Amino acid sequence: MGDLDLFEYMAQQNKETEAPLAARLRPRTLDEVVGQQHIIGKDKLLYRAIKADKLSSVIFYGPPGTGKTTLAKVIANTTRSVFKQINATSAGKKDMEEVIEEAKSHYGRYGEKTILFIDEIHRFNKGQQDYLLPFVEDGTVILIGATTENPYFEVNGALISRSVIFELLPLTNEDIKVLLKRALEDTERGMGMYHAEATEEALDFIADMANGDARSAINAIELGILTTEKSEDGRIHIDIDIASECIQKRVLKYDKNGDGHYDTISAFIKSMRGSDPDAAVYYLARMIAAGEEPAFIARRIMICASEDVSNADPMAMVVAVNAAQAVERLGMPEARILLAQAAIYVACAPKSNSSICAIDDALSYVQENRSGEIPPYLKDAHYKGSSKLGHGIGYEYSHDFPEHYSGQPYLPEDARGKKFVNLSEQGLEKQLSEWIGHLRSRGKKEGKDV
Repeated sequence: MGDLDLFEYMAQQNKETEAPLAARLRPRTLDEVVGQQHIIGKDKLLYRAIKADKLSSVIFYGPPGTGKTTLAKVIANTTRSVFKQINATSAGKKDMEEVIEEAKSHYGRYGEKTILFIDEIHRFNKGQQDYLLPFVEDGTVILIGATTENPYFEVNGALISRSVIFELLPLTNEDIKVLLKRALEDTERGMGMYHAEATEEALDFIADMANGDARSAINAIELGILTTEKSEDGRIHIDIDIASECIQKRVLKYDKNGDGHYDTISAFIKSMRGSDPDAAVYYLARMIAAGEEPAFIARRIMICASEDVSNADPMAMVVAVNAAQAVERLGMPEARILLAQAAIYVACAPKSNSSICAIDDALSYVQENRSGEIPPYLKDAHYKGSSKLGHGIGYEYSHDFPEHYSGQPYLPEDARGKKFVNLSEQGLEKQLSEWIGHLRSRGKKEGKDV
């Protein structure tokens, strides 16, 4: 029992036996870990470092239920270093100061380093993360950070530069089925004493609906066992009907402030840009199901209509803007139809990026070159005395010329001949390009410097 008295020992035992199944089944050794072979396969750096107890600071990054805390616990079970754990949602600077002081003291007395595991490290603010930096840098503590958010967005760059980032991926359905069977059969830490069994169909359903989240799947099988009566044969039978009741809604990997948000909207935009309306509607549905703000989605559709469709089909912008306005007036659930209509139109429209290329090219030119003098005949002449300055004199009114085109140059003299707009051969832009080409050709024939 070590330093625990009898009552503390019994409390600890009760806590372990009454803990949720997912916590009881947490692997204690590397060999018990399921999945994540891309980082803990026997030929991989992390596996070798844990086995050799030569771990440097690391950050585990991935969705919930993929094993971030599990790997930290495995390290705690295998290391000769002191292992300390805090959670960033509840810990403050005082907690970190105590850990650091203990780490310094222990290293001074016994020469053993301290591994500090910080769960949800992205919840620490910049000041809290900055406090850790010198102690990570001088080796007072070896940091293990766990986060569901992209560390390159949420974690201090200096901490990242001193850590190895390991991305944990959602578990496969087969990985989750291995864990579910372990939960059913393990009599020491699992539910084996309940004599439960599940059909392959039920296991497949739970694994699929869990969306790579092992904790969600294990919670579902635990709920099924605890709420199902034994049959006449003395066993608990988990079939597809029971499974569907225990995990009624698919776990959505989507955080409106995190990677799920950025990755899904990115996939949505790229699907519209790539002219795949089916994919666009699929990602739209994921966002709507996860509770994304309809106004945010509508704004992205408008941007895509301008950036990726441009004047190849100006109606794309008309549809997108009207959808955005209608979304504000109607709200959900009807807004889903408007968003779908706009997304489908933009996805199906001919594509051109001529507008964004033109403005970015022009901005770059303006920023890198002196501002040329605006030709005097283009300057404002709507005030008394402007003619004395030569403003407006010599301006050729376009509508007084054939085809409403004078051919007069409009760019400053030092930018004359610079071409910012390159219309595509897509949709309406092909017609616009041919028309502008015709006018410029006519102007050149007339000796105009267009």
